[in-house]
Amino acid sequence: MKKGSTMEMYDIKDPQLAKTGQERIEWAQQNMPVLGLIKEEFAREKPLSGIKIGACLHVTTETANLMMTLKAGGAQVALCASNPLSTQDDVAAALVVNHDIPVFAVKGEDSKLYYRHIESALNFHPHITMDDGADLIATLHSSYRSQLPEIIGGTEETTTGVIRLKQMEKDGTLAYPIIAVNESRTKHLFDNRYGTGQSTIDGILRATNKLLAGSIFVAVGYGWCGRGIAMRARGMGSRVIVTEIDPVKALEAVMEGYEVMPIREAAKVGDIFLTATGNLNCIRKEHFKTMKNGAIMANSGHFNVEIDAKSLREMAVKTRKIRETVEEFILEDGKKLYLLAEGRLVNLAAAEGHPAQVMDMSFANQALASVFLVTKFNSKNKKDRLLNKVHKLNENIDQKIARLKLRSMDLGCDVLTREQKEYLDSWTMGT
Repeated sequence: MKKGSTMEMYDIKDPQLAKTGQERIEWAQQNMPVLGLIKEEFAREKPLSGIKIGACLHVTTETANLMMTLKAGGAQVALCASNPLSTQDDVAAALVVNHDIPVFAVKGEDSKLYYRHIESALNFHPHITMDDGADLIATLHSSYRSQLPEIIGGTEETTTGVIRLKQMEKDGTLAYPIIAVNESRTKHLFDNRYGTGQSTIDGILRATNKLLAGSIFVAVGYGWCGRGIAMRARGMGSRVIVTEIDPVKALEAVMEGYEVMPIREAAKVGDIFLTATGNLNCIRKEHFKTMKNGAIMANSGHFNVEIDAKSLREMAVKTRKIRETVEEFILEDGKKLYLLAEGRLVNLAAAEGHPAQVMDMSFANQALASVFLVTKFNSKNKKDRLLNKVHKLNENIDQKIARLKLRSMDLGCDVLTREQKEYLDSWTMGT
């Protein structure tokens, strides 16, 4: 931990890792053209001048480029980790050493240090919070309530976090407006589906080096993340089973050609289990008992609550770390079960997370959402100001990001003719 002036504080593993981190940040930057265009615009216009942003995100190469974009826009930024195992220590070092951005994150930090780092970010008295899971917002509302009047608004990037925040809104406890970046189409349709799909399979393969072809892969949850995971697992040759609580999503999975059954039945036949639901104890004691010897379990939901690791540990007569991110649990009958990355986000704990190309759109949403919050807060018309609720980002911003992404790929799309616009705006023209 280094302490100097307020903006010189940080807590990272090793500043000497900065060179490697900087090189990897630059590699990601090459694959984030939309964020690059926004950064250029921010550098000219300084829309975040005088704004402090507290960010609780996965400390990755892509996040580094977002932090640099926000700083280019005039913001003062403090970053902490949103997961104890997702931090890339070399990236954290590069942000501190090369970009003078305070970072509080060390890969493998325990729960006590994790929350101390969140508090360190809050000690910068942010005007905007930027969350991946809503832990920063939750800590503000529980332990730093005196700072709530200083907050303009916040953003949230995950399904899990949005669920928490909508409950806070419902309970009347949400003290400032939140932009649910996760609800933007250029986020959830791409990041959740293609990003999570590819990076989750990447994490499982790096952790286990298992052949997916011919294996029975159980996707627990068929939201946008689950869709992507099931799609990629099938693409690798797995026989995919989907489990769901929503009958409409279950029916959709059937129509997509997947086998659908309750988890109690899937537990008996699965080789690899992957949770992506945002809920707790989706795989639990009664399922462990019926699993095959050698079954592998992993999670891509934000928090490590979807697999009941506590019960698994209590059931085991012996445990050992058999590979870097694989823990073996030997049960009383001699059966061996395997848990990847402590049940935390396997795509970040065992691999590098989402590819930069997809995070390009997600972080474009984050950057523009910050400006949207400032604009709404500074509006002279009080009716324009946002209520203390969970809001979607303006559809025009969503479309702007999509157009920029297409342009970066040397692609384009059609526009309506005047006649077509008139037709869509009219109710009198029929058959």
